[in-house]
Amino acid sequence: MIMLYGADGSARPLAAAEPIDVCPDETVWIDLHCPTRDEETLVERLLGIAVPTRDELKDIEPSSRLYSENGAIYMTASVVWRAESEQPELVDVGFVLAKDRLVTIRYAEPKSISLFVGAFPRCVDGRWSGMKVLSRLLETISDRNAEILEMAERKVDGISRQVFSANVREGQRSRAFPQAILFHIGEEQRLVAKTRDSLASLYRLLTFFYALPVLQEDKDMRELCRTITRDVQSLSEHANFVSGNITFLLDASLGFINLEQNAIIKIFSIASVVFLPPTLAASVYGMNFKVMPELEWTFGYPFALCVMVVSAVVPFFFFRWKGWL
Repeated sequence: MIMLYGADGSARPLAAAEPIDVCPDETVWIDLHCPTRDEETLVERLLGIAVPTRDELKDIEPSSRLYSENGAIYMTASVVWRAESEQPELVDVGFVLAKDRLVTIRYAEPKSISLFVGAFPRCVDGRWSGMKVLSRLLETISDRNAEILEMAERKVDGISRQVFSANVREGQRSRAFPQAILFHIGEEQRLVAKTRDSLASLYRLLTFFYALPVLQEDKDMRELCRTITRDVQSLSEHANFVSGNITFLLDASLGFINLEQNAIIKIFSIASVVFLPPTLAASVYGMNFKVMPELEWTFGYPFALCVMVVSAVVPFFFFRWKGWL
């Protein structure tokens, strides 16, 4: 699908079969959402540029993501998609600046771009250009990453309260609790990792964009780009902080699991030691030797029982005295 956005805030779809030879003068942004080959060909004919394919957008080499060709500037960034779901992903979005117009190529619907599309008619004025649209779009993507980090931080804080709650300290929790906690920690780590990758790609794109001569000539755009770059740097540092908290929670959760396992092993070990002397006494008096004085003794059976009870009770209270129970 092709959408044309004008400097006056207007938006209209453009069909691949539509008879058009020249891009409308008021158009500052052409958005290609899951374009077909015919739609790519139409945009290439209107602007005289090559539109990157889906496979080209996935290329991770910096020289393939940030470059200039035939007067057009090509940039690719990774944007977080489906952040609210259990399986967040990164989608590669292509940005092309050509003839003072912005062309975006995407094969998903990231929320950051949806938010920008919704706010576009209220923000634009007749002085907007493709470069300004790109700057504001990058700003929206940066703000969306900040929201994702805030959301992840709130969830991590909730997980922290569960891990260090009184019920955990007192051992009052379900058997499925450790597995559920580890699952949630893994979810948040995946989300934060995707956000960090997105911020890293944005920082590389902004560094390349800031060095362009066409941007240096516009003071307002230069300052805006510098501000967005600082925001992305601070968000990257914050993402590292959140990732460190997640690592701490993972270590703490595994530590609690190990403590529980050690406590269980400790109980079995003490139980085996406590019942070892009675077992020894029962084994002695269970032997079938001919000469065993206690076999003919009237109180032999009660005596053996008393020996077994005392040999079990004494170690038990000894362990209690030592604080091992």
